[in-house]
Amino acid sequence: MTFEIENVSKKFMSSEHEEVDALEDINLTIESNKFVCFIGPSGCGKTTLLRLMEGFETPSEGTIKDNGEVVLEPSRNRGFIFQDYSLFPWLNVIDNVTFGLMIAGKPEEENKERALKYLKAVGLEDFAYSYPHELSGGMKQRVAIIRSIINDCDTLLMDEPFSALDVQTKKGLQKLLVDNWRKHNRTIVFVTHDVDEAVYLADEIVVFSRRPGKIKKIIKNDLPRPRDRETHEFHDLVFEVTNYIDESEEI
Repeated sequence: MTFEIENVSKKFMSSEHEEVDALEDINLTIESNKFVCFIGPSGCGKTTLLRLMEGFETPSEGTIKDNGEVVLEPSRNRGFIFQDYSLFPWLNVIDNVTFGLMIAGKPEEENKERALKYLKAVGLEDFAYSYPHELSGGMKQRVAIIRSIINDCDTLLMDEPFSALDVQTKKGLQKLLVDNWRKHNRTIVFVTHDVDEAVYLADEIVVFSRRPGKIKKIIKNDLPRPRDRETHEFHDLVFEVTNYIDESEEI
């Protein structure tokens, strides 16, 4: 098992010094090599749980284990992709993309060859030697995503990485991500508000209730890959997931 999340709750202090319950009694097992999506109402704790799984924060109660070891801090075996791009402004695109590979001691020429292949796949090969300030927001996010998936980490934790992209670019990156995941047998946990995206990507869709976040439903997604958004089965599953989210948002 990759992740074992046991009796996890998380409390925060608000700016008004009031205690806020973000997550309550989360129990979840995520098996190795699975693609899992977290979805639910805004503010339900999806991103909080993702940050706990990375080790950026610690639970108020309960434990999170990654391959049997309690998560206490970030690990190089886990890659994290933020909602907003986080590039090094002093490095050009190809150096940003290959930074993790360089730190890991991989051969420079091999790194650049791999990077150019990925950049071409997202239409950025002509910007390989540009700097972040020369790119649009969507281009920066594509670079940040490529930088994460090109590394050899066992797990990717992704916090709404495609939310700011146009539909065509988003669908292209979804396909690239699935292809990369299937090739490298890694585990991916992906936060999204987009039901269509969750149904296209995930083996399992974890639906959260409104705050304090609890797991309302875990939906198995057995649709064959590659997935066709035009089938009745795809639309039926989108409808099912949407209904659970709508129920979660009721007051």
